[in-house]
Amino acid sequence: MSGRRDTFSALADPTRRAILEILRDELSLTAGQIAAQFPAISRAAVSKHLGLLREARLVRVREEGREWHYTLDPGPLAEVYEHWLGSFAPLWDETLGRLKVAAERPPPKAARDTRPDKR
Repeated sequence: MSGRRDTFSALADPTRRAILEILRDELSLTAGQIAAQFPAISRAAVSKHLGLLREARLVRVREEGREWHYTLDPGPLAEVYEHWLGSFAPLWDETLGRLKVAAERPPPKAARDTRPDKR
């Protein structure tokens, strides 16, 4: 449970979610490239967010010379989906099933054609 709690804590912050979304769309970015995406936030603050994402195992980091390159690690997200969000899937299926039935039901007779007769 501790791993999932770390994942949820990391995902609770909108800046960290935005970092994950950026890394979802890019193969690998340096800390500087990620920080450049957040001009309203200091580079130190972005580095702290990256550290928390590392601790939650949501990103991987590799050193190349003086630069750190970050990539998304989807493993913890998959774990949260499989072990927690997935438990809600039957509820979604049931709700979608009821919506399908309601959408396919013919309208009541009085509501079928409310336009005046143009004879």
